[in-house]
Amino acid sequence: PHVIISATGYTGSGGFEIYCKNEEVKQVWDKVLEAGAEYGIKPIGLAARDTLRLEMGYCLYGNDIDDKTSPLEAGLGWITKFTKDDFVNKDNLAIQKKEGVSRKLVAFELNERGIPRQGYPILDKEENEIGQVTSGTMSPSLGKGIGLGYVPTNYSEIGSEVLIKIRKNTIPATVVKLPFYKSK
Repeated sequence: PHVIISATGYTGSGGFEIYCKNEEVKQVWDKVLEAGAEYGIKPIGLAARDTLRLEMGYCLYGNDIDDKTSPLEAGLGWITKFTKDDFVNKDNLAIQKKEGVSRKLVAFELNERGIPRQGYPILDKEENEIGQVTSGTMSPSLGKGIGLGYVPTNYSEIGSEVLIKIRKNTIPATVVKLPFYKSK
């Protein structure tokens, strides 16, 4: 089979991505598992990948970013090269860069037990809705609920206190710096 192995990944833990033809996937899969058997290699699913990517603060398209999201709001300004001659929406992004954004994607940790999920409201201390959770989970590495969501910029500072509405409960959370999990 013709295979491309890329030392990239979407978990922040030094993974690999394997590209091959659809009709060769099973053969490649079997060979990878066979070659890795002595190292204890095991297949994992999307839930594990999603938890790891969230612990690193990596955005998921469709949850945290989409075609209407500004890279400046999402904290992805570092990939926006204003030195390029032209690109889609360059003029609007230049204005946004100069004037600032009205909302930002933030990371938060729950201060009490709970699991934030996509779509749950983010509230201010008066319990007014100020945003929504875009991604959230229980972090097995940290032993607490973590998440991402867009809030007005005045709630985006590290250490800001917000509330997450989880079913009938309102759980306090703190805006934190990414990544959630710092490997040693």
